[in-house]
Amino acid sequence: MMLSKLLAPGVNIKRWILLGILGCSILAFGIVRIINESNLTFRNIGVSIFIIAIGALIIYISIIQIIKFFIILVNTGNLDVAIDSKNLKNLIYEKRVLVKGPKIVVIGGGTGLSTMLRGLKKYTNNITAIVTVADDGGGSGVLREDLGILPPGDIRNCMLALAETEPLMDELLQYRFTDGRLKDQSFGNLFLAAMDGISNNFEEAVQKMSSVLAVTGRVIPVTLDNMVLKAKLKNGMIIDGESNIPQGVIDNNSPIDEVFIEPKDARALKEALVAINEADAVILGPGSLYTSIIPNLLVKEIRNSLSKTKAIRVYVANIMTQPGESDNFGVIDHIKAINKHTKCKVIDYVVVNTGKISSELEKKYLDENSNMVNINEEEVKKLGIGVIKKDFVKVGKGYIRHDADKLAAILVETIMEKRLFKDKKKIVEYFYLSQKLKENKQSKE
Repeated sequence: MMLSKLLAPGVNIKRWILLGILGCSILAFGIVRIINESNLTFRNIGVSIFIIAIGALIIYISIIQIIKFFIILVNTGNLDVAIDSKNLKNLIYEKRVLVKGPKIVVIGGGTGLSTMLRGLKKYTNNITAIVTVADDGGGSGVLREDLGILPPGDIRNCMLALAETEPLMDELLQYRFTDGRLKDQSFGNLFLAAMDGISNNFEEAVQKMSSVLAVTGRVIPVTLDNMVLKAKLKNGMIIDGESNIPQGVIDNNSPIDEVFIEPKDARALKEALVAINEADAVILGPGSLYTSIIPNLLVKEIRNSLSKTKAIRVYVANIMTQPGESDNFGVIDHIKAINKHTKCKVIDYVVVNTGKISSELEKKYLDENSNMVNINEEEVKKLGIGVIKKDFVKVGKGYIRHDADKLAAILVETIMEKRLFKDKKKIVEYFYLSQKLKENKQSKE
């Protein structure tokens, strides 16, 4: 059946098969000529080698063309192979789309960042996640204190978000021990700590674990220095440690004035700076304002690269305020806090939520001193920042999160429109392939 389709009238693959046979004949003739040549002069050998080269070139061309026609037949559904041709067709389109996708750098930490990454990886392979290493609480804090390694928690979550792992592997790496000395410790954290033990540094450990998990794109710690986050409150009190800041604000009944890091001259990884410089877009957040996003911007080289990059810079605002960190903050307050710490403009657009939540859920959050973030659209626009609005609310296990698929879709749409619109060929091809992939998946479903 397969052979009859390949040799059917109108299928040009036959000419390439015949050309391949001709190439084999020429190659064989050249080899036989050398073997049987009694007068081995330089000229005779040269002629024979030339004939062999011609035959090899013809064979190469015919093989390439045969493979090309084979892929076309499979991709158009005219040829069935042992595996599901529809799956292969989707895979071909998907790989072409992802390879051509925009270069995106995301900066932050926490669950918000990993949630967004799960959506973005459906659009592009060209993702670099620059992750904070200021965390000193929970299991990460214990490993940081006991083993002297950088906190693995946020980096682990980002790697899992970008990984192509089986559900069982994902469940295993997220598993937390419930008893004994390892209680509340994540197996994924221990895995990364062990990888650090057999590596030259933490960056290499992250790269090795990324290879094991087949991570799409790259995950990079913002610095390899032992960075400590501190906060100065409005009343002058200094709070040491990322995990202590929200509670310190509540206990002192005084909001955050500014946060700073030690060492102040923490060095960014070169790979992070190169990624920002080459990016089509840099995305800040979503995540905790003072403990996940701003700490990365306090690394001087990151801040400078952000101010100079030609990429569009997008800030994804949180849906809800966080007690002890962004109490009663609107979008404008988040942006002003970022500007205050960077002392330069690093935001071109802000993505905000317009969705609503149920009265029951709203009451639950209000009881925890948290409310929805106000947009303050006109005030934001006065800062020269564009506002992108959409309903991103997704409720899971009683908590409000960004809808990863909706957020990723609006981000990629914005990037393609604002950053890549000049490259008409690239944007047309990307959207054409994206649409075909979408149609293929819908037809399969």
